[in-house]
Amino acid sequence: MKSSISRSRRAAIAVALGSALALTATACGDDGSGTGGDKGAEGSGKGEIVFWDNNGGVRTDIWKEIIADFEKANPGIKVKYVGIAAKEYQSKVDTAIQGGGLPDVGGVGAAMIAEFSAQNALEPLDDRLAKSSLNGKLNEEFVKSLKAAGGTGDTLYSIPTSANNGVLYYRTDLFQAAGLKAPETWDAFYTAAQKLTDSGKNEFGYTIRGGAGSIAQALDAMYGQSGITSFWNGDKTTVNDPKNVAALEKYAALYKKATPAADVNNDFTKMVAQWDTGKIGMLNHNLGSYQDHVKALGTGKFRGIPQPTGPGGKRVQVSNPVDGLGVFKSSKNKEAAWKFIEFALSHAENSKFNESAGQVPANTEAAQDPWIQKAEPTKLAAAALSDGSTTIVQLPYYLPDWNTLSKADNEPNFQKVLLGKMSAKDFLDRLADQLNEAQADWKANH
Repeated sequence: MKSSISRSRRAAIAVALGSALALTATACGDDGSGTGGDKGAEGSGKGEIVFWDNNGGVRTDIWKEIIADFEKANPGIKVKYVGIAAKEYQSKVDTAIQGGGLPDVGGVGAAMIAEFSAQNALEPLDDRLAKSSLNGKLNEEFVKSLKAAGGTGDTLYSIPTSANNGVLYYRTDLFQAAGLKAPETWDAFYTAAQKLTDSGKNEFGYTIRGGAGSIAQALDAMYGQSGITSFWNGDKTTVNDPKNVAALEKYAALYKKATPAADVNNDFTKMVAQWDTGKIGMLNHNLGSYQDHVKALGTGKFRGIPQPTGPGGKRVQVSNPVDGLGVFKSSKNKEAAWKFIEFALSHAENSKFNESAGQVPANTEAAQDPWIQKAEPTKLAAAALSDGSTTIVQLPYYLPDWNTLSKADNEPNFQKVLLGKMSAKDFLDRLADQLNEAQADWKANH
C-alpha cells in the first residue's frame, strides 16, 4: 500500500536535500559536507550562541534559570534563548535547514533525530561525550534510545536530558470506596474501569485519548496487554499481530461504556483537565501532568504508577521519546555550544531541570536526588526504567515517515475504531502496511 503522507514526507526531505545540494553547487568555498554545504566551525569557545528550546512557553522559565547559571560560570559566553512551542518546533527547524538560520544548539528529541540527521543537519557527538565529564554519568538506556532513533544505532546526535515515562494515574479515594485493588495489572485495570462507571451520575472509570496523540497511547495499551516485546519481526511490524489486535479491540471497547463520549476528540490537555474534575477513576498520561493533578486534587486522592503488568507479571511498554540537546552542524561556535550542553547535563542543572519538568533525569547522579523520592510517580518511573522490571518496545523513530504515520495519517482512523466505523484489525492492518513500506524504503537507502 502506498501512503500519500509517506510520499509527501519523503518529498519534503528530498526538497531539503535538493536545496542543500543546490547551495553546495553555487556557494563559493562550500564543500558539501554540512547543512547547505556548511560544516560550521569549532569557534573560539566564547562569544554568543543561540539556543532553541523545543518546548518554549512550558519550559522557558527553567531554561532561563539554567542559562543564567551557565553565563555566571562561563562569563565569556552569552546564550540567546529562543522559545518555540513544541508543536511548531520541528517544522521551524526543517525550514531553517532549507533556508539557513539554524541555532548553535537546540532541543533534539528522539522523534526528531531521523529527519534532521537525514538532512545532515546534526553534529555527531560520540567523540565529544567520550572526552567529557559526562561520560559514564548518563542513563545508558536513554543514550541507546537516542542512538537507535538515528537509524544506524551507532551514532549519537543528541545528549539525553530526560525521559517522560508513561503513567497510570488513579483515584485512590474512589478505589478505596469501591473496594478495588490498585490497577497494577491489566485485569485489575479493566475491572476498575467497569466498576467505577455510573454514566447516569456522569462518573466514569477511565478517560481514553481519542484526539491528537492517540496512537502512541493505543500502542502502549496493545503491547502492554499482548506482552509482545519487539516492534519488528524481521522486516515486518508486529502491530497487527493477532494478540495486539485482540488487545486493541478490548481497549477500544471501553469508549462510551466506561469513558466519557467527549473522549473521541480529546487531546492530552482536555483529557487531563477532564480527569482533574474528580469524576473519573483512571487516566493514562505521563509524568508531565503530575503537578496539574496535585493542584487540582492534592496529593492524598491519587497515585501515579507505571503501566500495568500483563501476562506472567511482565510489564511491557512502548518507548516514550527521550528528550535531548544537539549541536547543529552549521554552528560557527561548536565548542561553546558543547560547553552549554555539558553544563545543562551536569548533576545540579539536570536535577533542577527535571524537578521543574517532573521527568526522569538523564544524569544518573541527579536521578538519586531527594526530590525524586517526594514525587512518587517520578520515583516509580525511574525505578521501572532502571531495575529491569520493564521491557521497552522501541518505536521506529528512525523512520522519516514515523511522525506522520503515527499522527496525522492514522489518528482519524483510530477515531473510527472508537466509533465502531472501522475494525481494530482493519486499522492495524492498514498501519502495518504503511510501516512495512516505510521500513523497506528506509532499508533500501541505508
